[in-house]
Amino acid sequence: MVSAACATHQQRWTLDDIIALFDGVFASTFQTRLIRGGDEPLYAPADAGTPYHRIIFARGFYASALHEISHWCIAGAERRMCEDYGYWYLPDGRNEQQQRAFEQAEVAPQALESLFAEACGREFNVSVDNLDGDAEVDRHAFAEKVRERAQRYLEAGLPARAAAFRATLHRYYQHAATLDEACQAGREALAASAQ
Repeated sequence: MVSAACATHQQRWTLDDIIALFDGVFASTFQTRLIRGGDEPLYAPADAGTPYHRIIFARGFYASALHEISHWCIAGAERRMCEDYGYWYLPDGRNEQQQRAFEQAEVAPQALESLFAEACGREFNVSVDNLDGDAEVDRHAFAEKVRERAQRYLEAGLPARAAAFRATLHRYYQHAATLDEACQAGREALAASAQ
């Protein structure tokens, strides 16, 4: 049986809401929008056909949206001008060395994703993302690295865009603010970090 509080949260975990929350904070300030996509996520910078940057999350999954936003929150200005931030990505089937490199690159974004999920009142699960690979994967050890990195973010401070988005999510999901109120809180947090 689902509790009333859980049912309320689940009703608010909609793709329309996460898109509105992200766009409400970053569409005008960073000319970046969150877009529901197909099978694979993609970050696409503005081009002649589209005047804004796009964070395209996979298959309409809420968790994918949080994950792709976390990558964007870490990427610097130069990286945000490159498709997929100019990084490599190897799909399932990575060997041990490739899997270690993947996990090393994923600790920080998944740490932010975990903080975003917490602000939404959602459960977070790490992704080792190598179901068909030959490499041994220690999911528990990776989860611990992600947890430790999230704790360091909490102690030292999140990157400015991540802090603003987390404030937006927290205001909306934990304080039952309207979309407009939550976005305003995020824009204020972003403005404060610029001072």
